[in-house]
Amino acid sequence: MTKSPTVRTKSKSVPALSGEQSLNRYLSEIRKFPVLTAEQEYMLAKRYQEHEDPEAAAQLVSSHLRLVAKIAMGYRGYGLPVSDLISEGNVGLMQGVKKFEPDRGFRLATYAMWWIKASIQEFILRSWSLVKMGTTAAQKKLFFNLRRMKKQLEAYEDTDLSPADVTKIATDLGVPEQEVVNMNRRMMMGGDASLNVSLRGAEEGSGEWQDWLTDDRPLQDETVAEAEESQMRMAMLAEAMNSLNDRERHILTERRLTEKPQTLEELSQAYEVSRERIRQIEVRAFEKLQKAMQRIAGERLLPGMA
Repeated sequence: MTKSPTVRTKSKSVPALSGEQSLNRYLSEIRKFPVLTAEQEYMLAKRYQEHEDPEAAAQLVSSHLRLVAKIAMGYRGYGLPVSDLISEGNVGLMQGVKKFEPDRGFRLATYAMWWIKASIQEFILRSWSLVKMGTTAAQKKLFFNLRRMKKQLEAYEDTDLSPADVTKIATDLGVPEQEVVNMNRRMMMGGDASLNVSLRGAEEGSGEWQDWLTDDRPLQDETVAEAEESQMRMAMLAEAMNSLNDRERHILTERRLTEKPQTLEELSQAYEVSRERIRQIEVRAFEKLQKAMQRIAGERLLPGMA
């Protein structure tokens, strides 16, 4: 595991997260750091960008440690110590702070969350024996979405999937059905971390994981990050749509981007072509849109999207 270095500011310091026994204390301590206003964050980011001021970087990092912990908790089902996940997420946060460009107009949380997630996911992939054989991008996507989709389908966690569920998951994620079956069986052997695991330490007292999950309200910085992420995605989609011609844009919009999609028959009559031709145009337009989105994401240095 990668240990998080001690983060210092003028008034406080957060001890390094070295194991499960210090986790309660760590979670309590990081709550003491204030959430920065947009203006404060911008000024600190400019100080670091222009002068490499370590104090400015430390304040940016410390104000987002709660975001890292919240994101790391979302990956606790992979059977790895949450302290390790938080440590890796902190590394990603530091990378995000280093590369953050405040003049782009987005908050640090929106940008850094991609680095945090990427760092945690890479750590999980390195740690799980099932991926040491080598994984493709599609397998990684399946690995990190399978548990969520099983929950949506109300499938049992510790049993094989039904044929219908396998087909649904394979179709939605764009992977072969056999990959879904294989990945599910491998993950069944990995096990989940219990929410009733006791946390005890000389200074922290005792408690359970679920004690930290009683408040489901999102953090302020997480809410801002999600809102700005949605805004960013919408802006990227609008830009990517410009790569399509008028007919492709209209057909794709009517087929996939409206609440009540038109049928192939309706569009074929409007354009006086066959339904198969409409389907071909739709598929081609969607492929062009995906490539444009990937290019735009790569230009904006968003890990995990390019």
